[in-house]
Amino acid sequence: MSGRVVTFGEIMLRLKSPGFERLLQSPVLEATFGGGEANVAVSLAKFGQPVAFITALPANPIGDACVEFLRGKGVDVSGILRQGGRMGTYYYEAGANQRPSRVVYDRQGSSVMDAPPEAYDWERLFAGAGWFHITGITPALSENAARVALQAVESAHQLGLTVSCDYNYRKNLWKYGKTAIEVMSELVRHVDIGIANEEDCQRALGITLEGGQWEQELESGQVDPARYRLLCERVLDAFPGLKMQAITLRASYSADRNGWSACLHNRKDFFVSKHYEVTDIVDRVGTGDAFAAGLIYAISGGMSESAALEFATAASCLKHSIPGDMNNCTVEEVQALASGAASGRIRR
Repeated sequence: MSGRVVTFGEIMLRLKSPGFERLLQSPVLEATFGGGEANVAVSLAKFGQPVAFITALPANPIGDACVEFLRGKGVDVSGILRQGGRMGTYYYEAGANQRPSRVVYDRQGSSVMDAPPEAYDWERLFAGAGWFHITGITPALSENAARVALQAVESAHQLGLTVSCDYNYRKNLWKYGKTAIEVMSELVRHVDIGIANEEDCQRALGITLEGGQWEQELESGQVDPARYRLLCERVLDAFPGLKMQAITLRASYSADRNGWSACLHNRKDFFVSKHYEVTDIVDRVGTGDAFAAGLIYAISGGMSESAALEFATAASCLKHSIPGDMNNCTVEEVQALASGAASGRIRR
């Protein structure tokens, strides 16, 4: 791939209770920033990939701090719109053992939700780019954001960019009258590489497997990668424009112990990554974004599809050890894990 990567979506103020405390158990919240497409952009910048993040932020000190944060991570922020009344916020409580993590959104009326389609000049924003990435979170925010998202993928497709989309179904969104299946089915028609888990395929695209008890399977830790070949094939059949479909496979034994792997179908071959047992999870938020960033970096850099899958799976495995939304691992660290260096021994 020639050119830079562009991502588009909402970045939010993240307010987290300390450690494993319940929300407001103590009068302290840790403040940082996070959001699907922004997480991908920051991870790509850490890998050394030229990347721009497009969003809308209010022209106030919180918006200023967010822009400076992204700029400090090496992300091109020149395309960020400064308009609207507020920045979306989410509150995060980390789970432990059998207590699940919890997210509370406060994003109604955010700048991204309200910025009109005509505010974005996609031909200018995509100049010099070779890849565009978006998630299913953005079109779930509002009918206006859905129109912008569709306009963005249509423009990217017409301009010849590779388009990737993490379907990212969020049941606490999709409140404006249209269903995820209705909107996402139109958007994915313009996508080259799809990324998902089984719930995303079912809830966002309406594609599932007969007799599939995916919720029970994931919660019991019994994940059979062979079932996902058929799921990939059904997604690829439903959307002829897709060149590849990747699916992440998480076995949830508890909030802080998961199994992690992934698979990828390119319409010809089906690949399954190595399996990682992830214990003592530090923060699993953003692991799917770390996977997407790893896949984009590896495929655009010319790796084989099997090697790209291993790189992306290793990158997202490492994210479980990083606090915050964003992966902070280097290419060398990811390659070391993908090559088998999984002991965690001190490097001197």
